Amino acid sequence: MANYLLVHGAWGGAWYWRPVQHALIRAGHNAHAVTLTGLGERAHLLSPNITLQTHIADVRQALVAEEMSDCILVVHSYAGMLGTAVADREAPGVLKHLVYVDAVVPKPGESWSSTHASPTRRERLHAAEISPGYSFPAPDPKVFGLADADYEWVKRRQTPHPGHTYEAPLSFDPRRVARLPRTYVSCVKPSLGTIDSIRPRVTDAGFWDGLWLPGSHVVEMQTGHDPMISEPEEMTRLLLDLAD
Repeated sequence: MANYLLVHGAWGGAWYWRPVQHALIRAGHNAHAVTLTGLGERAHLLSPNITLQTHIADVRQALVAEEMSDCILVVHSYAGMLGTAVADREAPGVLKHLVYVDAVVPKPGESWSSTHASPTRRERLHAAEISPGYSFPAPDPKVFGLADADYEWVKRRQTPHPGHTYEAPLSFDPRRVARLPRTYVSCVKPSLGTIDSIRPRVTDAGFWDGLWLPGSHVVEMQTGHDPMISEPEEMTRLLLDLAD
């Protein structure tokens, strides 16, 4: 039996992973989906006090509460910041594999916003500044390649994202993260603009001073940014292959 910890991206919640989580459990594995503070069913906790460190702590505490070791940590989109931090900070044996699902893979000292276009940064920061809880709203799910029932499901469930997570820099040692096997799931049909700047990194022999490529590989999916929703069966198969 494998242990999976599934972490959603911005504007999401544990609900984002529901089809894949249930499929992993039916296959006989332990699968837990985290909801980050201020989002999903925890949206009532949204406040200006939520930081990147709050969300890193959410993931680390879930590992403790679920008594997970040899965990396959699966992080989506913004949560690539969190997965990188947790891989840097956890002791050997806690994590088995780190899966970035169309996610941010930062350089040391970068923030989530570092690779975004200036208009995107300005728009999100302005929205946060004028909001009561210092947050910015979700985009239309069409940008994630969703349509019909999937589109409607995501649109009605998204919640504003805590703004102080956006420009917070992340310090980490790539050598510690690179000790873990890593899979990057690149979703390219359609590709999401804020992730496009990350794709060249995960095939670059010089990324993280040459530490990224050994022990990592890229899987390309012909779907949009949310494969756990648009292609849950394929996403599940990919994760099950990592259990062996």
